[in-house]
Amino acid sequence: MWRSTGCYHPLQATVMAGARMIYVFVVIVVVLSVRTASQVRPEVDPYKILGVTPSASQAEIKKVYKRLAKEWHPDKNKDPGAEEMFIRITKSYEILSNEEKRANYDRYGQTDDTQPYGRGHYGHRHSSFDFEESFFNFPFNAKNQRDFADNKYTLHYSQYVNDVVPDSYKRPYMIKITSDWCFSCIHIEPVWKEVVQELENLGVGIGVVDVGNERRLANHLGAHRTPSILGVINGKVTFFHYAVAREHLRQFVEDLLPQRLVERISDSNNEQFLKGWHELNKPHVLLFDQVPAVPLLYKLTAFAYKDYMNFGYVDQGLTETVNLQKQFNINTYAPTLLVFKENIDKPADIIQAKGMKKQIIDEFMSNNKFLFAPRLVNQKVFDELCPVKQFHRRRKYCVLLITGEEENFTAGNLEFLSFATVNVRDVVRFAYVYQRLQQPLCNTLMQGKDSAQFHSQVFILERRNAAGKAFFKPVTAWNGSEEEKQLLLEELNRLHKDPSILVHDAMLPELNNEFAAMFLVRWIYASYNYLSEVIDDILHNNWRDMMPLLSLIFSALFILFGTVVIQAFSDSSEDKLTKPKAGVKTENESGAGTGRPPKKNFVEVTELTDITYISNLVKLRPGHMNIVLVLTDATKNILLSKFAKEVYSFTGSLTLHFSFLNIDKHIKWMSMLLEHAPDCAQVDADEDAGSNPKTDYTGFVMALNGYKKYFCLFKPVYTGEDLDGKSPEDDGARLKPHSSSKSSRSRNISTLQIHHKLDRLGLWMERLMEGTLPRYYIPAWPGLDMITSPK
Repeated sequence: MWRSTGCYHPLQATVMAGARMIYVFVVIVVVLSVRTASQVRPEVDPYKILGVTPSASQAEIKKVYKRLAKEWHPDKNKDPGAEEMFIRITKSYEILSNEEKRANYDRYGQTDDTQPYGRGHYGHRHSSFDFEESFFNFPFNAKNQRDFADNKYTLHYSQYVNDVVPDSYKRPYMIKITSDWCFSCIHIEPVWKEVVQELENLGVGIGVVDVGNERRLANHLGAHRTPSILGVINGKVTFFHYAVAREHLRQFVEDLLPQRLVERISDSNNEQFLKGWHELNKPHVLLFDQVPAVPLLYKLTAFAYKDYMNFGYVDQGLTETVNLQKQFNINTYAPTLLVFKENIDKPADIIQAKGMKKQIIDEFMSNNKFLFAPRLVNQKVFDELCPVKQFHRRRKYCVLLITGEEENFTAGNLEFLSFATVNVRDVVRFAYVYQRLQQPLCNTLMQGKDSAQFHSQVFILERRNAAGKAFFKPVTAWNGSEEEKQLLLEELNRLHKDPSILVHDAMLPELNNEFAAMFLVRWIYASYNYLSEVIDDILHNNWRDMMPLLSLIFSALFILFGTVVIQAFSDSSEDKLTKPKAGVKTENESGAGTGRPPKKNFVEVTELTDITYISNLVKLRPGHMNIVLVLTDATKNILLSKFAKEVYSFTGSLTLHFSFLNIDKHIKWMSMLLEHAPDCAQVDADEDAGSNPKTDYTGFVMALNGYKKYFCLFKPVYTGEDLDGKSPEDDGARLKPHSSSKSSRSRNISTLQIHHKLDRLGLWMERLMEGTLPRYYIPAWPGLDMITSPK
């Protein structure tokens, strides 16, 4: 018996010390057991699942995997555990088929196929063992937790291609690459959820790709490791290379956006910025705010509406913006959005509120995408301003002013703008076009009026279908007088009551893209962005990942260098000898007699007759055109030779066909066709014979579009040049005493004139390919009876 004397007996102290040591020993054993169990004895043994030995080759592993995958595929095996077994087989093959993952498993028993990359990639490396974290927070059910959180963001391959890529031209996307067994993905989940909630409210698209279910999409994105985070904008993919933190992810999305979205505005450049509405044909937006950096929400809005508006930012904390704030009476306690249209002194719309929401800003921008009277610069703007009629109650009308760019049209254009600003209606949009830049549309509406005596004209039109059919009515010539304004107002009131006043109809051609000349600038910016991405990849990726790109670069340099060397040492005389000469081959000439088709160094020209009329014109395929030369028996050889030289450079196009029409045989067909272009007739008077004027179609060239039933016309142009640089009259006077010489000289002059009729055909062909030539539409091609073979 021990007595309680207030102190420990020596034997009692020894027993207590031994008990403590045993307790510590037990705890250590338990900890080591848990650690050993988690590292040495993994939950899944890929060798055991596949039934192969650790010394098995890749070929053996692949062969066994194919056999097991076929055996346990859920579609073929109805066993309740087939799906789970199939997943285990697939995961095991992913580990053993990758040498790096297999070596990692052999050394450390590590079945997490991506954990080493995940730690090294994001800078999280734990060398110590945390018992509490590893034991109590081990993610046994990580798959279900991730599915519950990321289910609405899950992306599939077809969804990415059809939805995400087109939408990335309006907003950036941030996509996370994950997998079922990616335990490193769990560590970034809290930060990911916080950032997703913030950025999604700002308008950033979010996506999640599960490598196990969407291996094809992961390979398409170039994401070979998990976890990975990438951004998609304008269809291009950019990888995130920094530690997963809220600030880094937010900055990553901001860096995805183009650099020139928002311009900094102050007292010195605000007037120049706002005056750009006429050149760019866009409203201009200004945001006044107290923060020095442009808000991310405003940048995302500028990216979404970059095709419709120009954006500027005013920092209210700078002394350089004080006068600007006073000019527009800006409240300094809340952000303010102003949109300016044609009037740069007064905003067209304004909103002001603390904590602006994305929905409010989007509604504000959508209501102000266009000027009061914008210019139709391309088909996209035309489709949005004057949409096709869908339902009776959703009729949309366009009041269109056809005008010019010269100063004498300026006053009328300003009066039209003033009228459009005052008469704002929901169903009516005002717009204008420049006659020089949109000739096909203007010629269709003005119905072939003489462009030499062009005057501004106002039309009201309604589009009926996407093919181009529209009803319209010419209202009045336009100089901006009060009478013209009153007449236009009366017609709009009549239109509201009776839409049938639009009595004319036509097929409107597609508008020319007036901003197409800016392609070079866009190409330079695109090249700069691409080079920036390449440099960024070189800095962050390892050399193994960069080998395909480096191989491509060196191959391109080698080819370029080889081409330069070959051209430098080549003999220019050989080029002249091997250069093919443009010739003409008619349909009665044959290339037979050789074992293979001859090289096409000639122009194939067929005669338009009753035999070829259907195939070469009436049933010509959509998008194809037949270029027809009009000639006579006497001028056939001369004109065909000149025609071949002028059009030879265009023979590479598969949509162009070349023919000739003998006017001696088919004058009736030609006359009937040109009734639809009365201003194109060419009349030559035979002054020597004193006869009546006769129509001479020799040298005319027609571009016939059989499918759309229209044609473009080239009228021959004689430049007046001759072989000796002397006028025909001088030579004729000098040769007058000799009648035989005079007769010979006259024939030479006539031949020379015929030869020069096609001098400018090459320029006309270039305008034809650009689509800037006037088009003459016909209801139907002249009948077959007008094209008959000679008796």
